[in-house]
Amino acid sequence: MRTRAAVLAGPGQDWDVVDLELDDPREGEVLLRVEVAGLCHSDEHLKHSDDARFPVVGGHEGAGVVEMVGPGVTQVRPGDHVVCSFIPVCGRCRWCSTGRTFLCDESPDLVGAMRDGSFRFHRGARDFGAMDSLGTFSRRAVISANNCVPIDKSVPFGVASLLSCCVPTGWGAAVRVAEVRPGDVVVVFGCGGVGCNAVQGAATAGAGELVVIDPVQAKRDFALKMGATAVHADAGSAADEIARSTRGVGADVVIVTAGVVDAEIITSAFDITRKGGTVVLIGAHDRSSEVTVKLPGTLLTVESKRVVGSLYGNCNPRSDIPLLLRMYQEGKLMLDEIISAQYQLDDVRQGYADMHAGKNVRGVIVHGD
Repeated sequence: MRTRAAVLAGPGQDWDVVDLELDDPREGEVLLRVEVAGLCHSDEHLKHSDDARFPVVGGHEGAGVVEMVGPGVTQVRPGDHVVCSFIPVCGRCRWCSTGRTFLCDESPDLVGAMRDGSFRFHRGARDFGAMDSLGTFSRRAVISANNCVPIDKSVPFGVASLLSCCVPTGWGAAVRVAEVRPGDVVVVFGCGGVGCNAVQGAATAGAGELVVIDPVQAKRDFALKMGATAVHADAGSAADEIARSTRGVGADVVIVTAGVVDAEIITSAFDITRKGGTVVLIGAHDRSSEVTVKLPGTLLTVESKRVVGSLYGNCNPRSDIPLLLRMYQEGKLMLDEIISAQYQLDDVRQGYADMHAGKNVRGVIVHGD
C-alpha cells in the first residue's frame, strides 16, 4: 500500500514529505494507522547524526489504530487503539526477565530496520528505515507488536502519543531513576516535553524545592504551572539561590533534559549537586559520538556523587503507561496542557522551527487521509 511520510534523506538535510510503499506486516508485526505523532527533539537530532542510516522516516512518538496483524500476534487485534512505545517488551531477554524492560534486546538502533534486518518502507528499489523502528511521521506504519500498548478508546490520541516517550522519560527520571523523596531539593535543566514531566514527577514525589532552569520565558512560566517552586534563565542564578536556601549544601537531585546537552550544562549540573547527590542525564547532543561528560574524577569520588544515564525513565511500557494514564484520568498528571500546537504532516518543518524558537512545549502532527 502507499503512505505519506516525513523523511530525512541524509545528514544535514531537512524534512521532506514523500509518498512511500509500505509492506504488509510479517510475523509478530502490525499495520498501524497513526493518528497523532509527537515532535520530539530526538528525531531532529537525526539531522546531525554521524552514524545513522539514511534515508529514514521520522517519528517515534505516536498513537493510532491497529488495521492488520501479522501471523503470531495475539496481544492486539484490528480495531484496537494503541500507544507506540519506542521501547519494546519482548518478555524473554535477560533485561525483560530481570525487570529492566527499558533495556530490552529488541530495542531499536540507528539503522531503523525491523528486528530481522529488513525494511517495510520503500521508494522504488530504495529501502527507508524508520526512527526507532516505528516511523510515526507516516500515516501508516508497520511496527512490532511488542511496541504496542493497548489503551481505552476514550483516550484522546494526542494525550496517548505523549505516553510513547516524553511522559515516562521525564516522570520516570524523577521517580524511578533519581528516586526523589519528600523534601528533596530538585533542579531540572530544560522544560520542554520531557523536562515538564520530570517536574511533574518530582512534584508528585514530594520535592520540597523544585527549581527549573530554561532560557525561554514561556517555558519558565509553564514550569510553575507544572509544580516548580522557582525558575531561572541560567544556571548561575539558580546555583546562587540554591546555595542560599540550602546553606551551601546543594541540590539532592539534578535532572538534565535540555534539548542539546553539552559539557558546560553537565558541569553546571554537577556543581549544583550536593555531596552524595544524583545527576540524571536524559538530554542528548546532536552527535552521539560527542564527548560531553568531562568531570573532575577526584570530586566525583570524595563527594560520592552519582552521575547516571536514564533511558525511558527506567519505566516498563506495559505497566507504567497504564499507570501514567490512570494518573492523568484522576487529575494527578497534566497532559492536555503539554500539547502547545498541532500541525499537519506537510508542516513538519514549521513544527520543528517553532520548537527551536521556544514556542512549543510539545507540538504534535495530526494525521489525516
